[in-house]
Amino acid sequence: MLAALLPILAHAQAAPETIRYTGTTLSNVDYHHGQLRPAIGTHARQVLRANREHPDAANGEGWTYNHAPMLAYWQGQFYYQYLSNPVGEHVPPGRTLLLTSKDGYTWSNPTVIFPPYKVPDGFTKADQPGKVAKNLMAVMHQRIGFYTSKKNRLLTLGYYGVALDAKDDPNDGQGIGRVVCEVLPGGKFGPIYFLRNNKTWDKSKSAYPFYTTSKDKGFVAACEEILANPLMMQQMVEEQDKDDPLIPIKKDYKAFSYYHLPDGQRVVGLWKHALTTISPDGGKTWPNPVIRAPHFVNSNAKIWGQRTSDGRYATVYNPSEFRWPLAISTSENGLEYTDLWLVHGEITPMRYGGNYKSYGPQYVRGIQEGDGLPPDKKLWVSYSVNKEDLWVASVPVPVRATATSHANEVFAQLPAGQELDQWNTYSLVQAPVEIGKLPDGSKGLVLKDSDKFDYAKAERIIPESKQLVAELSVVPGQNDHGLLQIEFQDAKGQPAVQLSFDSTGTLSYKAGARFKGVTKYQASQPLDLKVTLDAPNRTCTVTANGKTSTFIFFAPVAAFERVMLRTGPARHFPTPDTPADQAYDLPKAGDSEPLAVFYLKSLKTSAPEVTAKTP
Repeated sequence: MLAALLPILAHAQAAPETIRYTGTTLSNVDYHHGQLRPAIGTHARQVLRANREHPDAANGEGWTYNHAPMLAYWQGQFYYQYLSNPVGEHVPPGRTLLLTSKDGYTWSNPTVIFPPYKVPDGFTKADQPGKVAKNLMAVMHQRIGFYTSKKNRLLTLGYYGVALDAKDDPNDGQGIGRVVCEVLPGGKFGPIYFLRNNKTWDKSKSAYPFYTTSKDKGFVAACEEILANPLMMQQMVEEQDKDDPLIPIKKDYKAFSYYHLPDGQRVVGLWKHALTTISPDGGKTWPNPVIRAPHFVNSNAKIWGQRTSDGRYATVYNPSEFRWPLAISTSENGLEYTDLWLVHGEITPMRYGGNYKSYGPQYVRGIQEGDGLPPDKKLWVSYSVNKEDLWVASVPVPVRATATSHANEVFAQLPAGQELDQWNTYSLVQAPVEIGKLPDGSKGLVLKDSDKFDYAKAERIIPESKQLVAELSVVPGQNDHGLLQIEFQDAKGQPAVQLSFDSTGTLSYKAGARFKGVTKYQASQPLDLKVTLDAPNRTCTVTANGKTSTFIFFAPVAAFERVMLRTGPARHFPTPDTPADQAYDLPKAGDSEPLAVFYLKSLKTSAPEVTAKTP
């Protein structure tokens, strides 16, 4: 018996240490939110909204391919780098831009840091005979955007690659080279230098000098820190020479991210498709095989991993074969991941078609080790939606998805800056969610919306309740346009009850496929609502303006865990059956709608005790 077990024991001892997912929650791609519980207090905010018809400084002059964002926090503010092309991926010209923010909510206009670069006429690639560059601009492609030096100097990096046609790869090791410049205080930048060129590149044709020519010794030293750091260089493998001696793993694994385990020496590496391995010596060598992390679900989009400010760990990624939803999984030790919760569960309509533009929130990256820790100690991540609009999300630490107390928010009475600590928000450039003044001058939650294609959304997670009483005071800013829907949902985001402030000045109740009027409402006048819900009996009682009405749920749920406010109807496109590529623009994609505003003065929820009825 022992002899038979020896090979099994030997195999178990030889099995490499790796990260793995041991939870039971899986996402359902039939829903944009994957039917996942939200990570409580997550604030998702649109940083840039593309608009080709009305280009201006705020939207990057109307270029509609915006993607691959990166984050850093340095000297009291966030830095957000991203790539941009006029229409589609790998279709030149390309450039890299940078935004800044003091608080992660209000952002500057983007500034071009690496401008379009002319490819010399006659440029060719060895594996593509017959294709010759003529009047061609480079495109940019980088997996690492920032580096903070030992002397606390912030550098930003980019890579100029060449796509000879729309299906050519600029990250094939046959491009121009990697550029670097220093980020200076006061919104200024140092000159652009090449940090490393591809070996096939003729340096005599470079438009920028090599970094070693700089007279700033501190800048040169910071550049050489990057070249001497295997974890920095590993992120460059796709674009650099495939035999670059400074890169430890030269195989074509994509979009490397990493974090250190508690001993400070072992490093977990992560790539697309949830490929992973562990380095025992800080990234210098990677002796263990690269494998798919057991039970992680992830496809051809980035996965981000980091140690969080509470000493735990988190990975953020799309847990599906599609680029939705965007979710977070947490771990106590950096190896065993036990849960899966929602970060971003909405897909804005893709307003502009383009080459290789994919639906959904994707290409997530957080703040790399050494690149700063925001004072709120939250986990911050950047990502694009549809490779078109740019977003940032903050997730409170420790990460949790189960509420321990009911809502008791009278916003005017809450401390400044803490009003939305328990709320999840989905806030856009043209549909912001924020704390502001109500018509009577008091403080409240404000949802504005002039976005023709999307909506503002705010959500309060509550303890699981089979019976629920919700009291809320809503002030509609108008009664002749706009829409506010209030839904009561279960843990998976399935609504059972929906109330709508519609464009006819009517508060209505969704009764199956039809709507029933509850009461009329007036612009700028508070409407106090009391909603009593009974999940086992599927009944809802709504009291408004002193009038009480009883309804049946439009869909059954076992219990309630969410109260949601949204300034537009629910979306279901795209689906898993939608074609991957969208070659068309939406009609009047640059238009907006008349501004509608809704205010929430207060929300209180409770779960009344249920007493058994005497037979």
